[in-house]
Amino acid sequence: MRLMDIARFLLATLYLGVAGHSQSVAFTFDDGPSLASTPRLTPQARNAAILATLNKRQVSAALFVTLGNGADRPDGLALAKAWGEAGHAVGNHTVTHLDLNGKDTTLAQYEGEILACDRAIRPLPGFQPWFRFTFLREGNTPEKRDGIKAFLQEKGYRNARVSLDTSDWRLNAALTAVLTQHPDADTAPFRAAYLSHLRQRAEAYRDLSRRLFGRDIPQVLLLHHNLINALFLDDAIQQFQAMGWTFTTPALAFQDFVYSLEPQRPSPGQSLLLSAARSLGYQPSNWERLVDDGDEEIAALKRQAVLPATYE
Repeated sequence: MRLMDIARFLLATLYLGVAGHSQSVAFTFDDGPSLASTPRLTPQARNAAILATLNKRQVSAALFVTLGNGADRPDGLALAKAWGEAGHAVGNHTVTHLDLNGKDTTLAQYEGEILACDRAIRPLPGFQPWFRFTFLREGNTPEKRDGIKAFLQEKGYRNARVSLDTSDWRLNAALTAVLTQHPDADTAPFRAAYLSHLRQRAEAYRDLSRRLFGRDIPQVLLLHHNLINALFLDDAIQQFQAMGWTFTTPALAFQDFVYSLEPQRPSPGQSLLLSAARSLGYQPSNWERLVDDGDEEIAALKRQAVLPATYE
């Protein structure tokens, strides 16, 4: 964050603090649409369930397409198209979800995957030139970081940053593993763990935004196109409503000044808010709970004997 950025941010904070805004959240989903098989629901049923819930609750969201998960095939591309037809945004999340921070990943390779995904999704309804970094990692060398930033700017792409990061993917993996072994298993403990995890992260990131910016920012929530959201997204939305949160669109959320910040000390793989905190020299007391992968929820499921003690 440059001094000019901080000055602009403080002016925006003062203005918005006077104007007053309730806490809002924008829903975004990565890694879809997936044609992988899962217990309980087919790929088509998973996609339909998520879209039906968003429609029921009148939530406008964004899907970030990982092309190789299914949209490189006609039946998978049809699932992505359904998002645009339902009024949601469709963005770019590479082809194979490779890691830009990987020592063997070249800048040219990463850029090539963005272009390949772009060619497939640009004709879809709802397409937006938004790019979500895989693993939320933006490069492990100055050459990669500067190169990908220049590339995205040249191609007219926005960095679709995340403020409210979650580990729903890990709880989904645990749920899928149990249902694969025991198709009739009770899913209630996973629902409770999922909702508890979302609440903990939402409250923690709201507190962090207040400490950093003196106000509630529109939070951009990271979820995934997976089974656990197909089953429990409606419960999650109702929980946010019960907490007094409102819903905004990703496009409106991205207009907030916070999402234009370029932290000088990024925290790879984490929320933009953690990068901002690190850049400003602030260490949240609950840092470990914000960077773990749902460890507390997984441990609770083990204590309940829902997961075996050896589960990783």
